[in-house]
Formats: sequence, structure tokens, C-alpha cells
Amino acid sequence: MCAGITTFNALRNSGARPGDVVGVLGIGGLGHLGVQFAAKMGFKTVAIARGKDKGPLAKKLGALHYIDSQEKNPAAELTKLGGAKVIIATVTNADAMTAVLGGLAANGVLMVIGAAGPLSVDPILLISGRRSVKGWYSGTSIDSQDTLKFSALAGVQSMNEIFPLERASEAYERMMSGKARFRVVLSMER
Repeated sequence: MCAGITTFNALRNSGARPGDVVGVLGIGGLGHLGVQFAAKMGFKTVAIARGKDKGPLAKKLGALHYIDSQEKNPAAELTKLGGAKVIIATVTNADAMTAVLGGLAANGVLMVIGAAGPLSVDPILLISGRRSVKGWYSGTSIDSQDTLKFSALAGVQSMNEIFPLERASEAYERMMSGKARFRVVLSMER
């Protein structure tokens, strides 16, 4: 619920409209939902992550474009697409967030939803393009209801690794190691 509500709510409150370029920085636990929501909301969705191997997944999730930040400058690539109205930063890496700021269009917004350390922002970049950086939290109970309704209607699904309750410590270790793909969920079923 938390990842879905956070990404859905940030996107619907971002000011982006269908047809706008929207970047999703990171396609992990938050980002894989962010890409799906952005695509289903009608945005020209651009997924940004490290490594060529994530490109096919990004496209499968609904991204029209994939930018491998290890191979190309993400800000320059977003600029080639006309600049992003919004970039949802789902990563926990402040340097990765800083690297996409120049890819915002005039009046563009970097929506920070991934907890990272201090973020370095060039004031000239903000002033010259009337760009902004905004944080977003999860949401309220009605936001949860809206997220679930939209997800059911649009076919947005969380990708999970499911562990039985008896393997809770193993599931926890997998999650904490950073090796889990998207979400780790405990099942009470036997």
C-alpha cells in the first residue's frame, strides 16, 4: 500500500497532464509502480535507471522511453524529449536526483518521494527555468482507496517476492540486502 499510494498520489498531485513528459527515476519498489501509474494516467512516461538490463522491464511496465543513466546523461536525454513536466524521484540516491534536474522543462517539478541524503541543487538551474523541487508523503485513507480503485481499473499491479510466514527472517534479510525485486511480502497461507 505505501509504495502505491506514494507514487499514485505524487503523480496525481504533480500538475502533469495527459500527454506531458513524466520521468520516473528508479524502477525498483516505488518506481515499478510509478512507471505503471504514469503510463496508465496518459503521460509520456520515461523510465530512468542504471543499466541496460532494466530497459526491457521499463518498456513492459509501460515506459515509452528508457534512459540508462550509466550510458547517457539523463538530463540531456530528457531535454531531447522536450523536457519533463515532472520527474518522480523514487531512488534513495541524492546524486541521481541531482543528475536529472537539468532535464526538467520550464516550470518542471522534481517530486522527491525516495528518502535520500542532502540534495545538491544549483539555484541558477531553478531560477532560469522556474523549476522546483517538492517532497511528497504517502497519503490519507481516502488516497489509499483511490489508489486501489485506480489500480483495479487500470491493471496496475505490484510485483512481489512472496515468502511463507515461517521464512520471515529470510524474507527480511532479502529485503535488507537490497537484492529483492520490488517488494517482499509474507503470506499467511499454508
